[in-house]
Parts: sequence; C-alpha cells; structure tokens
Amino acid sequence: MRIIILQRFLLIQFLVLIGLLGVGCNDKKEDIRSEKLTIGVVSYGEGAVSIEKYERFKDYIARQTHSIVELEPAYNELQALEQIQRKNWEIVFAPPGLAAIAMGKELYTPLFSMEGTSGRQRSLVIVKDDKPIKTIADLANKTVALGAAGSATGYYVPLYDLYGLTLTQIRFAPTPKTVLQWLSEGSVDAGALSEKDFELYQREFSTTKFRILHSSRWIPPAVVILAPTVERNQQQQIEKAMSQAPGDIAADAGYLPVAKVPNYEQFIKLVEKVRPLEAQVKKTPSVLLNQESANQQKVD
Repeated sequence: MRIIILQRFLLIQFLVLIGLLGVGCNDKKEDIRSEKLTIGVVSYGEGAVSIEKYERFKDYIARQTHSIVELEPAYNELQALEQIQRKNWEIVFAPPGLAAIAMGKELYTPLFSMEGTSGRQRSLVIVKDDKPIKTIADLANKTVALGAAGSATGYYVPLYDLYGLTLTQIRFAPTPKTVLQWLSEGSVDAGALSEKDFELYQREFSTTKFRILHSSRWIPPAVVILAPTVERNQQQQIEKAMSQAPGDIAADAGYLPVAKVPNYEQFIKLVEKVRPLEAQVKKTPSVLLNQESANQQKVD
C-alpha cells in the first residue's frame, strides 16, 4: 500500500513538473512571436520633428500588430538608401527616388500613396540670375550641385537631364537648402533640388536672386513601402491597420489610406538608366555618359 501511495505521489510530482516546463516553453514561444518593426523616414536633419510627427502612428501600429515598433529617421537619402538595401527598415515613408530603388531592386512592396503631402513634383536646375547661363548645354565645364544618391529631384532626375555633358565637378549637398547656400556663395554654377524645396528655402536667401534654368518631367508621389522580409500574415495586419487608421493619425504620418498607389513603372526605368552614371559622378571632371561611352570619348 505504501509503495502504491509513493508511486502516485511521484506521478503527481512528475505531472506538475511537466506542466511547469510547458508554461515556460509557451512563454518563450510568446517572446519569439513578439516581432520588431522599424519605421524609416527621411528628415533632413529635423529628427525631433519627424519623431514627433510619427509618434502616434508608431504607437497605433504597435497596438494593432502586437509588435515592438521603433522610429528611425535618416538625415538624407544616402543614409536611407543604405538602410533599405540592408533591409533594416520594415515600413518606409519613401520619397520617389528611394521608392524607385526599393521597389525596382530591393523588392519592397508599395502600400499607400503619400500624394496628400507630396503630390507629383518636379526637379529644378537653379542658377543665380546674374549668371550668363541660358540652357542646360551651357553647364558644360561648370560645377553643379546635386543632392545625395537616392533623391529623385536632387540626383536621379537631374542626372538624366544632364546626360551627355562633361562637368568640371559635381558637388553633393547634404540637404536641399545647402544647394541654395552654395549657389548664393558662388561656389557652384548651378544646383538641383525639388520645386517644393526651392519655394520653401529661397526666401531665406533674400540677398540672392535665383533663376530656374530647367524644369524636369513630373515625378510620381512619395509612397509607403514594405520590406520583403515582413512575413505575409504580418503584412496583412499592417495593411489592415493602416487602411483603418483614424484620419488624424494617417494625416500626421502623411499618407492617404484611400488614394490609388501611383504607377512607378516608367520612373523605375528612368532611375535604372541613370544608375550606370554613378561610376562617373564622383570623378573630376565628371563625364556624364555610361562607362562604355565615356571610355570611347577618352580614346577619341
């Protein structure tokens, strides 16, 4: 009888131990399920402003997807491009240049248009009004300021429009405002930036009169894109949460839940045509031809 009681006692203890181990395992599984999402934005040095602007959106996505969500501002397109290529950002509020690279080469998925805040835009090539430069062709053997790689209006589109020229030098401005600063100082002959940024910053240079030398074709609006590393079920959660977000949260984050996602097919092709020029842009002088044509020009 004592043996039977002892056996039952040992059996109960064993079952209790198994139960505790099961709870521990379940806790670990829950920890594993706790996904981390990083939201990437380009802030041009206004990190605090960007963080405040997206704070409620970040908290909302965290609640709806049961995820740990972080906001990471980049201070120019080049930093943002590196994060996209490394797949460090799951959700990206992407200006057009970054969006084209991300969708064309990095397999990011477009989710929502940001047309409400960005809209279609154009790239401008600006000169000081007193410069005897009348056409794009007059920039041959001149110094031109561009934005960082990744910028549609400051880099890809102006390179497309400058194709075929030989420039004395290309300088890379960290922000659109810097382009106008260099022009005002006279350290560059021309500079490229978006029409929107030109309207925003030119008033800060009241002693300098600028002139628009060239306006580009229209560029598609910015978009919210999603990394290919996001698991399918979580992608559906994110899309649903963003489409059903309260209007004030969506407005703060700058996207339109009901707007049609813009067609990027032609713009992606434009960026792909320009990217081979990247081997030339950092050289002095900068021969804005593809490598084969540049080599042939040197032989001639």
